[in-house]
Amino acid sequence: MPVELRHVRCFLSVARHLHFARAAEELGIAPPALTKQIQEAERLLGVRLFHRTKRSVALTAAGEAYLGEAVSALDHLARAAERAALAERGELGKIVIGYVGSAVYSGVLQATVRGFRVRHPLVEIGIEEIVMREAGPLLMEGRIDIAYVRPPVPYPEGVEARTVHRDDFIVALPADSPLAASEVIAPAQLRDQSFVVPEQESGTLDVARRGRFTARIVAQPGTLADVLAHVSLGGDVAVVPRSLAQCVTVPGVAYREIAGKAVPSEVAMVYRRFERAPAVKAYLTFAAS
Repeated sequence: MPVELRHVRCFLSVARHLHFARAAEELGIAPPALTKQIQEAERLLGVRLFHRTKRSVALTAAGEAYLGEAVSALDHLARAAERAALAERGELGKIVIGYVGSAVYSGVLQATVRGFRVRHPLVEIGIEEIVMREAGPLLMEGRIDIAYVRPPVPYPEGVEARTVHRDDFIVALPADSPLAASEVIAPAQLRDQSFVVPEQESGTLDVARRGRFTARIVAQPGTLADVLAHVSLGGDVAVVPRSLAQCVTVPGVAYREIAGKAVPSEVAMVYRRFERAPAVKAYLTFAAS
């Protein structure tokens, strides 16, 4: 039988008081029971821990050597218990967040992560840019815990979404385009334009529907930065979230309003429906507050 925690506690109490009666009182056990625990510990360790006489108790050389490691072991156990309690409350752990670029441009990701870190400084947060259509599978595979995307996005069973930011779409067009002379562009004015489309094509399709034409899509490069690069080279236009215009300026690109009722856009936070990790649940609760 190995030395158990009860043996270590008894040893440390006697080492602290160098008096069996006082140690027994501290531990809430009878002195004979304490003596038995120490004797058992010595037998299991194969060393003598204390020099004992009728008048004094002193640590042996073996006891001195054992003392430091025993104190350290109990400290480790105490920290382990504390960390377990923190993890259970969602105050310790790791969260991996996937995002599409437009969530960064909107500022919602930064605001939530920063606020959560202030309240839960021991939770490690990793972030990585993802392809929007892969958000659901990545969540279900456990490779990320939360995703920030721009709906509509197809989600597998077991994944839910919550809107965390709302804005609307505007038009990005070459600065030397004749259309740039107008502050507001009617959807019908874009009928003959060629479109560069980001991952989320709903804004483009909605504008085309309002203008009663079918959008001629010539490229779908992926990220909004790639989309703006295409527009800046001239000839193509793009329907992009307003938040992009508020924080990204690209030479050769002009932003213009879309006439009529606003074409809505939003950022959603996507997560597993039956999340079990306390840290992730704590993040979801914080984001909803």
